[in-house]
Amino acid sequence: MLSPSADPARPRAVVLLSGGLDSTTVLAHTIDRGYAAYALTVRYGQRHAYEVEAATRIAARYRVEHRVVEVDLGTIGGSALTADIAVPKDRSPDDLSSGIPVTYVPARNTVLLAVALAWAEALGAADICIGVNAVDYSGYPDCRPEFIAAFERLANIATKAAVEGTTRVRIHAPLIDLTKREIVALGQSLGVDFALTTSCYDPNASGAACGRCDACQIRLKGFADAGVRDPVPYQHASLTPP
Repeated sequence: MLSPSADPARPRAVVLLSGGLDSTTVLAHTIDRGYAAYALTVRYGQRHAYEVEAATRIAARYRVEHRVVEVDLGTIGGSALTADIAVPKDRSPDDLSSGIPVTYVPARNTVLLAVALAWAEALGAADICIGVNAVDYSGYPDCRPEFIAAFERLANIATKAAVEGTTRVRIHAPLIDLTKREIVALGQSLGVDFALTTSCYDPNASGAACGRCDACQIRLKGFADAGVRDPVPYQHASLTPP
């Protein structure tokens, strides 16, 4: 059987794959919708680079072509994910839902989508899929519908294929209006193996999640709200499934 990236009868789509719950669900959703998926992971200087290993495992599971591209935003800094800045832990629900946290990486999704756009044009693909979410996240400006719409407009004046009228680029953000509970439910319906994914901003050397950063808190609440046990290992035994 052909892999989802090799079937010539399917339209091609580049899927940004971080190794997290959301991007893995988007990959499964894209394949389910009939696309030939091409997975793109960007090693952007993130301190939690274990996610790149997770993305590699996930791409192998789905048998899709996978590229890892280096764009070192760590040389710019300005974020707890790329610089020597402490990752916030144990923030209250009010704190999680207000302001833009220090884990925001300056222009990250703009850069990631630009790299995805380049590969899509090289592939002759019209579709780019990204797992941004504007409901359960902490106000990241590059996770909003306005940003996705603006980047799509940019893509359609910035590429040879679009200007010549051969390809109109579409940016898909299928999770943007979903709660984390709804994302977990969607992943379940698509058969996503959540044990392959990672969301933690501060995992230990073996990849076990801290259970206390913003990403862990949002993930754990999503699983709890969905009535599903999160299968990934946590540093605190009470959070790790038997």
